[in-house]
Amino acid sequence: MAEQPARAWRLVLEHIERDLLDGRLGPGDRLPSERDLASDLGVGRSSVREAFRVLEVLGLIRTATGSGPQAGAIVIATPTGGMSALLRLQVAAQGFPLDDVVRTRLVLEDAVVAALASGGGGDTAKAHELLHAMDAAGLTPSEFLALDAQLHLSLAEGSGNTVIAAMMAGLRSSIESYVRAGAAAIPDWDTMATRLRAEHHALVAAIDAGDAEAARALVRAHITGYYTSAGLTRDIHPHD
Repeated sequence: MAEQPARAWRLVLEHIERDLLDGRLGPGDRLPSERDLASDLGVGRSSVREAFRVLEVLGLIRTATGSGPQAGAIVIATPTGGMSALLRLQVAAQGFPLDDVVRTRLVLEDAVVAALASGGGGDTAKAHELLHAMDAAGLTPSEFLALDAQLHLSLAEGSGNTVIAAMMAGLRSSIESYVRAGAAAIPDWDTMATRLRAEHHALVAAIDAGDAEAARALVRAHITGYYTSAGLTRDIHPHD
């Protein structure tokens, strides 16, 4: 049952990708509503929203709330070449070996925090909003981990490197599935959540302070520490 939501949103993504690649949808066209897509494909609206989020991160659609002519999801680019490959990465990522995903995260997020801390025009405003949201009392593990994944993605987006941001978005489903599996194996979730909050705050503080080396060390310890604590993998290095 735990895999069903991931399969559902990937189904939506594949459906929209086919329409884009086959020319049934193109720049300026409006996607069907969340409700219509959910009904047509037999999935929940949350799965449609997740697929829309991925497409927006990849720069293929723009979404706006409301009921006017600009509301909904509008295609702004066609997924040719690299973008098409990134869409396929998002769909395929669920089957990647865990160790490979962790190594890739270490490489990508090392580059992200180094760029942000080195003053390369990065933006941590969204990260601070997510830190505040994660500090709320009463979050379930699922809610906390969804915010956790969004925090890491927001840092990638804030770094200004659109390729890294797209790759992180492409790996998000795979990362979340392993992280959620690990949470189920952690006997004292409250203690782990307190630790993760502290690590996130320290990481963003190091970025804001411009301390690239500290930020790199903190993000490595954060990523590897969770996986090893959850019994998912051994201590791992990007070039093992």
